Amino acid sequence: MPTIHLNKDVFEKLVGKKLPLEELKDRISMMGTDLERIEGNIIDVEVFPNRPDMLSEQGFARAFSSFIGSKPGLRSYDVKPSGEKVIIDKSVQKVRPYTACAIVRNLKFDNEKIIEVIQLQEKLHVTYGRKRKKAAIGIYPFEKISPPITFRADPPEKIIFRPLESSIKMDAREILSEHPTGKEYGHLLEGCSTFPYFIDKNGQVLSVPPIINSHDVGKITEKTTDVFIECSGFDFDVLHTCLNIIVTALHDMGGDIQSMELEYPDRRLVTPDLRPRKMPFELAYLNRRLGLDLKEKDVKEILARMGFGYEKGNALVPAYRADVLHQLDLAEDIAIGYGFENFEAEIPRVATVGEESRVEVLKDRMAECLVGLGILEVNTYNLTGKKEQQEWMGCQTPVIELANSISLDYDVLRAWTIPSLMEVLKNNKHHEYPHHLFGFGYVFEKDGASETGVRESENLSAVLCGDGVDLTRIRQMLDNLFRSIGVTYTIEATAHSSFIPGRVGRIVAGGKEIGLIGEIAPGVISNWKLEYPIGAFEIDVVKVLGLL
Repeated sequence: MPTIHLNKDVFEKLVGKKLPLEELKDRISMMGTDLERIEGNIIDVEVFPNRPDMLSEQGFARAFSSFIGSKPGLRSYDVKPSGEKVIIDKSVQKVRPYTACAIVRNLKFDNEKIIEVIQLQEKLHVTYGRKRKKAAIGIYPFEKISPPITFRADPPEKIIFRPLESSIKMDAREILSEHPTGKEYGHLLEGCSTFPYFIDKNGQVLSVPPIINSHDVGKITEKTTDVFIECSGFDFDVLHTCLNIIVTALHDMGGDIQSMELEYPDRRLVTPDLRPRKMPFELAYLNRRLGLDLKEKDVKEILARMGFGYEKGNALVPAYRADVLHQLDLAEDIAIGYGFENFEAEIPRVATVGEESRVEVLKDRMAECLVGLGILEVNTYNLTGKKEQQEWMGCQTPVIELANSISLDYDVLRAWTIPSLMEVLKNNKHHEYPHHLFGFGYVFEKDGASETGVRESENLSAVLCGDGVDLTRIRQMLDNLFRSIGVTYTIEATAHSSFIPGRVGRIVAGGKEIGLIGEIAPGVISNWKLEYPIGAFEIDVVKVLGLL
């Protein structure tokens, strides 16, 4: 968990109340954070990654002042239009397609406040931004910038500027190989033929996200009063929330928030939008989850203690809260606001004896059998590529695509696991044959009846690859497997474009289809750049368990 260092004097001024030391320690710990130490004028606190809004003195003090009742309720922030805009060129679509931007004016920076801003930026980069993969943040002295600002992408050799703390100008490619920050984060642009960058009306480069700012127009000093803030990445909602966290912290530091117009190729947006989100909640659900008997007025009071608003059965969620996605998240905050020390400990009225999951017991039996047959077990990822699931397998198996994948290699949830084993075969061609593999893995399909719209199940798949492999060989292995667990099955002829016609079948047991078996088609083998015949099967482990 990230640790933040708070200036005790600044913190208490923001909270508006000074607590005795022991009470301060107790309340910080009971707020759902881990107090490391209070020593002199420094408070060190570990903040859970799900609360990025608390990674600054301003954000932490905002949450704490609500919690102790000093400043309860939903905070209101005034956002005025700046009249300035950012133009997002279509060239960034394939490298870093989104940004959210704002201006904060009338700040009074000193060395302490500059350190606070740098700490917030870096902590957000590491946690919420996933080390800049998910979101990258730039903060610039606005007085050095000539709007409008353009966010575009060009070949790196054409992007020339002086990077932060450098004495010379470099092009973007040189920054990746020669500048310390470029070396650290250059992998985020690996394989990109164009790099994204912000540039103003006069041709000044502001930064190349997610790598580094310009030294000339991207460095905050004590003379800075107005700042331009941008967050860039792959999910606009994530970026907008990140921007909200920063601008509200700067507002609490004394600044005035101004919005900017974002001119995308296909739409216009205005950021930041600090209006709260409405989240309906069911009182019975919350009480059932918490084991309490709260009334609506109690929930309203507790929500205020956690910085929420309330309106006719709806919680008003602050725009800077990234962690409230479901009623269960509200239940967690209500538990904190109610007070962990106020829950009564109870001995359960039932006695239970732990036992191993039946599915895991079955998987162990299956794995023991297959290992005994000389088959090697492998583990593969749930995320994979659409081309591996469909194109290279010569089929159109429905897959669930990610909304904002950052790589074509991992842009879908897999619908079946045989392609995952094919990828292992492809990556190990240099080893001696035969290659016989099996593995358990989750597969996913759309299901409108589930809460998430996705149903997941666990499958077992196996492949034999080498000279002499055919349908008979792979069926012999399946015979041994089912015999070892006491399941009787049959094979019914079917057609599947990933397999050789006439040498593929449905595995049926107990009157239900539980899997697929066959010889992989030569064209599919060629797609994976393999040279030996391959037999494969895949079965649904949970369906097999239902037969036992």
